Amino acid sequence: MSGGGGGASLPSAGTDAKKRRVSYFYEPTIGDYYYGQGHPMKPHRIRMAHNLVVHYSLHRLMEISRPYPASAADIRRFHSDDYVNFLSAVAPTLVLPLSDDSRRQHKRFNVGEDCPVFDGLFDFCQASAGGSIGAAVKMNRGDADIAINWAGGLHHAKKCEASGFCYVNDIVLGILELLKFHKRVLYVDIDVHHGDGVEEAFYTTDRVMTVSFHKYGDFFPGTGHIKDVGFGHGKYYALNIPLNDGLDDDSFGGLFRPIIQKVMEVYQPEAVVLQCGADSLSGDRLGCFNLSVKGHADCLRFLRSFNVPLMVLGGGGYTIRNVARCWCYETAVAVGVEPDNKLPYNEYYEYFGPDYTLHVEPLSMENKNSAKDLEKMRNVLLEQLSKIQHVPSVQFQERPPNTEPPEEEDENMDQKPHSQLWNGESYDSEPEDIKPEYHDTTMDDCSTVNSNIRTSNDSNHS
Repeated sequence: MSGGGGGASLPSAGTDAKKRRVSYFYEPTIGDYYYGQGHPMKPHRIRMAHNLVVHYSLHRLMEISRPYPASAADIRRFHSDDYVNFLSAVAPTLVLPLSDDSRRQHKRFNVGEDCPVFDGLFDFCQASAGGSIGAAVKMNRGDADIAINWAGGLHHAKKCEASGFCYVNDIVLGILELLKFHKRVLYVDIDVHHGDGVEEAFYTTDRVMTVSFHKYGDFFPGTGHIKDVGFGHGKYYALNIPLNDGLDDDSFGGLFRPIIQKVMEVYQPEAVVLQCGADSLSGDRLGCFNLSVKGHADCLRFLRSFNVPLMVLGGGGYTIRNVARCWCYETAVAVGVEPDNKLPYNEYYEYFGPDYTLHVEPLSMENKNSAKDLEKMRNVLLEQLSKIQHVPSVQFQERPPNTEPPEEEDENMDQKPHSQLWNGESYDSEPEDIKPEYHDTTMDDCSTVNSNIRTSNDSNHS
């Protein structure tokens, strides 16, 4: 794999047994961060997924890296100075009510119920963003074919505000890093929610094409209509696939594969970023689709088959036992193995009862996406793709400075959303609602933990 050479390799996408060099980023303390009692976003799910990865011995097939925390300067490459200053300084307070100044700041930056202030908030943002920037650096240097950061994928964060449980848009930061070496980057989003923050960031450029498959209608964030196609130089480089409740594997695969096949042929990206939000799985607390783990992972399997450098990120997902299953299985897909459906014994074994299997059956629910509607949508999308320039070129310009790793060590849309992602209701107490009060030790089981990835503070993106 070359960091920024010629066009993408486009073999016919079918059975693909070829091994890939996979780089996997994991911060061992990520599961300690806690949004608050009853909040559906639980970073603990990333620790659970990692635990399964280790107990399936998948870590032995990858290069494991602990991400270097993104600095405030790194985060400012996309986010505004005043917003980053706020995030780095804000802390939970027991003083109620807030002062007038604090209340204005919270409102200005959209911090509150959906996006609460919790202990270690900025550290959490640094870890998430550091993993995605580090993954991009690995790809830029040609050191990985696939780079994974399950703590990333926080696609709602805007330049100047938090949104939808997301504070720092690690995806935008990772893509900006990729653009130093790659002429065109494709972003694909399979979260049940529209990838609005990433689409907005690149809405006026043809250097990044965004493709989002999502629930549309009376649903957060209320954006992502099929007619939203980009603007200016970016017109027709934003592709939105608005879907209805009950989407199943067959309907999704019948839409995803031909659309992505055409995108790859016409746009020919030099790198691909896939956001694997697991709230599109069947039975998700906040989702309304009916995908199986295998149906969800088929998107990764298909994109992998094109043999183009691929960054794989997390995202939403609120039934955390299924999030862990999904991201473990997709890690296996990335390295090219098929894990046993019977779960190995692990620290969270009781979460996966009563079946204790990697895969779960989809629910019996109505698919409100008719074959006729999907066919009509597919034709509209293919028509939009016919209007874009074939393999858009990039004018010569000075490339921003490289982001170098350290020496080896031992070890908004312009309008506010019309609906909330979470209505503030508490859920019945389950194991996944328990606040984690311990540290994971499974990183010690990994044979190699590579040196941290540092990002330079003085490089600027054009």
